[in-house]
Amino acid sequence: MGSDPLDSLHPLQQTKRTWVITTIDVQEEDKGPFPKFAGQLFNNKSFNKSVKYLISGSGVDEPPEIGLFSIEDDADGHVYVHRTIDREKTSTFQIRFNIVCRKTGEPLDHPLYFKIKVKDINDNAPEFPKEEYSVTVRENHSKDEPVFRVTALDKDEEGTANSQVSYSLSMQMPLPDGFTFNIDPTTGSIFLTGCLDYKAASSFKLLIKASDHGTPQLSSTATVNVAVEDANNHLPVFTRDNYLLQISAGQEHPAVLRLPVEDEDSPNTPAWRAKYRVTEGNEKEQFTIETDPVTNEGILSIIKPLNYEDDSEMRLVVSVANEEPFFLCKNGLVMTSGLKSTNTTVNIVVLQSQHAPRFHPPVLIVQKEDSMKPGKVFRRYPATYSNDVPNKIKYELARDPDGWLSVGENSGVLTVAKEFDRESPYVNNSLYTIIVHAIGHDIPPQTGTGTILLYLSDMNDHMPTLAAPSLDVCDKKEGTPLIIKAKSATDQSHSGPFTFELAEDSEDVKRNWTLGRNFGESVELVMLRSLPQGGYLIPVIIRDRQGFSTRQTQHVRLCFCPDGHTCKDSPAVTLGGAAIAIILLAFLLLLASIILLCLFYESGSKSKAVVPPQEGEQTLINYNEESRMPVFQVSAKA
Repeated sequence: MGSDPLDSLHPLQQTKRTWVITTIDVQEEDKGPFPKFAGQLFNNKSFNKSVKYLISGSGVDEPPEIGLFSIEDDADGHVYVHRTIDREKTSTFQIRFNIVCRKTGEPLDHPLYFKIKVKDINDNAPEFPKEEYSVTVRENHSKDEPVFRVTALDKDEEGTANSQVSYSLSMQMPLPDGFTFNIDPTTGSIFLTGCLDYKAASSFKLLIKASDHGTPQLSSTATVNVAVEDANNHLPVFTRDNYLLQISAGQEHPAVLRLPVEDEDSPNTPAWRAKYRVTEGNEKEQFTIETDPVTNEGILSIIKPLNYEDDSEMRLVVSVANEEPFFLCKNGLVMTSGLKSTNTTVNIVVLQSQHAPRFHPPVLIVQKEDSMKPGKVFRRYPATYSNDVPNKIKYELARDPDGWLSVGENSGVLTVAKEFDRESPYVNNSLYTIIVHAIGHDIPPQTGTGTILLYLSDMNDHMPTLAAPSLDVCDKKEGTPLIIKAKSATDQSHSGPFTFELAEDSEDVKRNWTLGRNFGESVELVMLRSLPQGGYLIPVIIRDRQGFSTRQTQHVRLCFCPDGHTCKDSPAVTLGGAAIAIILLAFLLLLASIILLCLFYESGSKSKAVVPPQEGEQTLINYNEESRMPVFQVSAKA
């Protein structure tokens, strides 16, 4: 009596059983005919009495499906079902049976609560959440780790064969050399059976099948697209085993040698991009080698002049590796290899330097001009001998990968050969690099190298500038430093630390100012002597870490600060009585001069006056153009 009737699946436990019920068998998707007998109930209170059986609850007179069950003859307790049932919509119904006296309607026993369970049939196939999946896997993926996992759900009764799902691989395209994927039939995890080979197949299409264990067996499929991402299973290899260079002593040689490599991995990936090192012969740190981001070549430069007396012959060993670690496949297993790099040798013969021509400057920075049409002279970029020894020089282009220029063999004049193309693959960050060689006629011939950095965008984007072109400074004593700050260009490769120097082309600058400590992003500006209040223009050259420099003008205003912190503007000028009298007197004199001039003009109308011509020269000089401050000087000379 005290238990919850909704949890009871059987008649109430009493001293004497009063309710008897057969199994009520209801199967989903039963097509009838309806009404269809489902089961029968009986109560021994019906002996010797005229009784009536009643039914109520969910499926009878309560949701979710009203009118699904009934007792057709209330005297015999036969239970009927009236239509098809979808178990996935409602799997159980809680029914309440009562027995009452037919004459009085008085209950004869406690109600019986009974749960009718709908019998499941296999009417649902397993379903994948998506019909198609896309996944990317690295070429060096281990076959012990799943590539991907699929899951299908079956709406049939949980824990039965109807809802138990198994997975299988129905189709794989392509099938390179018998390589296949494998799928765990229980979990749906997809594995490799060996090593991937990006060159053999860069993508796969897999058709995965999910089947249940019911009768009849139902199934569905999903497609998994697998993209293979190339990994480093090919080392970069130098195209030559050794190189021979003849280098003039006493000079720096930017980009003196380019070392090409071949790599079978996908271009512009970490598996392809090369890293170079000089592993032997660079104990004095005279050489650097960098990677050309477009061609992947190693660019060898001499950053400290070589000494003919100390090292007339040198041998460098250059190694190359990839950004990504190298791997190999052995017996179907991905393994890390001990091979990490390949080498080449550069043998250098150091020659006496007096015969080597030199370009001025060794690195020429140029910005593209709109008028650069084929046939137009681009630049005159001559080379000379440092000791002024007369000799013939032959010029040639050592690097111009897109063929934009031609060079006069004897003149060194560079001429535009074809239109400059900003979209060229050899343009990196708006920069196109040209290398010119100047070859002497001595024996053996000596070669000088000149580098032209052609910018196809506004060079100002690469130049550092002053953070504050104008500074207001309270009175300072001599020796007291001010701080000048620089800011980086938009291109981060041209950021600080910066170097600073004064452009000492003015005697005033040399006499009044000097630079102190450099803090990388700023520098001290020191007054050499006490200066009067007023404005001062100080030209400063700022150079970034790439060697690019720009001339900026720092405007400094020395002013009076009553509070010690803020400059006070000049006070307004007041006029006394004496000053007003002087102004009135000057006005009267001006008026008298005008009257005399008019009289002279009238008298000269009869006889033309001869006025000697005056010739003069005026010069308007614009100062401080870079600081963009309007400071001008006007001079006139008769």
